[in-house]
Amino acid sequence: MPRSNKTRISFALLALLAGVGACTKHSPSAASSRSYRMGFMSSAPRPDFSLYLQSLVLWTAHSDATIISTEVPWDSLLNGENPVTYVMGNYVGLVNYCRSVNMKLWVYIDPENGLNRASESNPLVARGKSIAQQDIQMIYRRFVVVTDSILRPEHLGLALETNLIRAAAPNAVYQGVKQAANGAAADIRAFDPHVALSISVQAEVAWGKLGGSAYAGVTTDFTDFPFLQELGISSYPYTGFKSPADIPLNYYSGLVATHPLPIFISEGGWTSMSLNGGSYGLSVLSSPAQQKAYIERQGQLLSQAHSIGLFQLTFADLDLTGWPANDTAGLYAFAFLGIVDSNFNPKPALAVWDSLRQQPLEPGH
Repeated sequence: MPRSNKTRISFALLALLAGVGACTKHSPSAASSRSYRMGFMSSAPRPDFSLYLQSLVLWTAHSDATIISTEVPWDSLLNGENPVTYVMGNYVGLVNYCRSVNMKLWVYIDPENGLNRASESNPLVARGKSIAQQDIQMIYRRFVVVTDSILRPEHLGLALETNLIRAAAPNAVYQGVKQAANGAAADIRAFDPHVALSISVQAEVAWGKLGGSAYAGVTTDFTDFPFLQELGISSYPYTGFKSPADIPLNYYSGLVATHPLPIFISEGGWTSMSLNGGSYGLSVLSSPAQQKAYIERQGQLLSQAHSIGLFQLTFADLDLTGWPANDTAGLYAFAFLGIVDSNFNPKPALAVWDSLRQQPLEPGH
């Protein structure tokens, strides 16, 4: 899923926007309540600063949480940039703005390749480096510590889609991710006893939906990452189901049946457009109505699992004509997950999303 390391949002503009966002409210419905916060990653239809700002004002009006989900900025760090400088320049303004409108913060730091789990992160490949190497692991661990100490998130993820990495990548890469994440967890606990630590797993891999295999579960992930206090779930079920109604009600809760921990959806969605091709070779029939039905089904799955969070990484669809040509094949599978289109026009799914968010949060969430 697309994750950007390049969005620098100015402190002054965000201070002005805070007043706008703080005035945007939704009237809660007394009909029911929810246990989960809802939100997005800061993103835009195209990698354009003004669009990021426009998108920010819009998506925060439909959120009470946000997630920073990013690969380690290997190029910057290996070129000598201080991680403190990087985090201050890229994230502090955004986090301050989101805090000003009473959002909770999840941070997920990916030591591997977010768009190709069979491979190392592209900047490491280009330099002939690997997360299996001790010096590279230490760069990752330092970045995690700096990010946590500056941003102070409530929730911190140390590796993403670990079961998919284990299935797709060379074993040395998986073992490197495992060692790095466990080392980072120990580093964090040396100074921060409060942040809730996790990884994420890929739901379709766990349920055997991506390869037509049997249910695999995530027991190995609990064994390999014993620091877990909660579990993130990545789920793009249009890759394995024809209809949202086909998703089993225990699709999330079943993954923690033998390890009862809080769960949240760290990334996911349902395409509102049919797909045919891209780097994943997908053939999917879908529509805006299907996407709307998915958000409705999400509410049922999340309630059944008593989830603590729901995140879609994109609020708006991606305009692939505005992205570099070498990125578009990998982004294609995720281009139409937004609940508004690439011009910020609402799709039917937005009304359902808002109906869920209008339910009052249960105490303690």
